[in-house]
Amino acid sequence: QVHLVESGGGLVQAGDSLRLSCTASGNTQRAYTMGWFRQIPGKSREFLAAVTWDSGVTYYSDLVKGRFTSSRDNAKNAVYLQMNSLKSEDTAVYYCAADMSSSELRRGRPDYWGQGTQVTVSS
Repeated sequence: QVHLVESGGGLVQAGDSLRLSCTASGNTQRAYTMGWFRQIPGKSREFLAAVTWDSGVTYYSDLVKGRFTSSRDNAKNAVYLQMNSLKSEDTAVYYCAADMSSSELRRGRPDYWGQGTQVTVSS
């Protein structure tokens, strides 16, 4: 079992930056890919970014490529999402996820989810 806890959400203005963090606990000795999703009210959860454990390969959705950057610190069992040039349409609940398979995670089928953190961008 892996327990994921997100932090760093909040209310910001359009154009601002925000950094989300996700810390994993539990069975973190395994090589999990960790990533980020978001869910806008009334819409399905969408993939944003993922970072593999070993090679640190990073995947991004076209939705956020160029504005959002994900990184991880394996020593801290943490993954981060740096969000720049935020827009009102980025308002959503942001979720951290983990899975042994990066492809399963990117398909929206990770084994583990965090509880989510709200990001609100006012225009």
